[in-house]
Amino acid sequence: MNGIKEKEWLREAGKKHSKLNMFLNQFKAKIINAYEHMILNDVVMDGPAVRDRVLGTSNLTPTLLSLIEYHNEQQIHKLAPGTMKDYHTTQRYVKKILLEKLYRNDIIFSQLTYRFILDFERYLFNYVPKDHQKSLNNNDIMKHIERLRKMINMAVKLDWLSKDPFASFKKHFEKTEWESLNIQELTALVNKECSIERLRHVRDMFLFSCYTGFSYIEFAELTPNKIVSGMYGGLWISTIRVKTDTGVHVPLLSQATDLMEKYRDDPRALNNGTVFPVIVNQRMNGYERDC
Repeated sequence: MNGIKEKEWLREAGKKHSKLNMFLNQFKAKIINAYEHMILNDVVMDGPAVRDRVLGTSNLTPTLLSLIEYHNEQQIHKLAPGTMKDYHTTQRYVKKILLEKLYRNDIIFSQLTYRFILDFERYLFNYVPKDHQKSLNNNDIMKHIERLRKMINMAVKLDWLSKDPFASFKKHFEKTEWESLNIQELTALVNKECSIERLRHVRDMFLFSCYTGFSYIEFAELTPNKIVSGMYGGLWISTIRVKTDTGVHVPLLSQATDLMEKYRDDPRALNNGTVFPVIVNQRMNGYERDC
């Protein structure tokens, strides 16, 4: 059996070496192109992100906003509409800090650190609303951070995130003392003249809450079919409490009935299919200070 001649072996080895070099150069160019494309398009990026882009698996790189979107899609049928609104509000604040402080559209999980949590907390404390909303107080901020933490916990359970950035974070809620209106204060509010229509609206909604014990989200979602006649006459509200998910039947005082009648033909209520024309809760809280 004849052996391979040295010249032939070197020639074949040279061909293989050239092909390997060509492949490595092409792969290197692909990496550079992917990197430059991500830079120019402000795509969130680190080593794994570039790798996934080159290998065509970039959709496998989870980001903070993709996590929030996934969480909201999964929970929309499990959580009350009012709770989902709160999660969407938290989502808007996350987008704001990304754009205004980090100058990014999104971040990947390797950039989701304990420092980001601290920066998010400070951003919320310093945030100044541009409309009629009040500035966030400490407990409002803790609730936003609490919601963000629940969403990040989902990422940990899904193995999208190996380390919980909240591991060392301590929430600090401030105790609040809620006082009920006395009869004199309630009467003064009933008789108060509000020159602005939207403030009269807010006052009426607050009074309805006082007369029924219903929360904002409960009377915001109150529809005509939930108003029923009682066994011995009079009107009742028959509905499900949002927080406890239990059925309740609440008799309506004449004052509450008068308020419903006042808005019976309001086009905003008719369009929404609700008893009252409802405004955003945060704006309503801001208006209450002015009435």
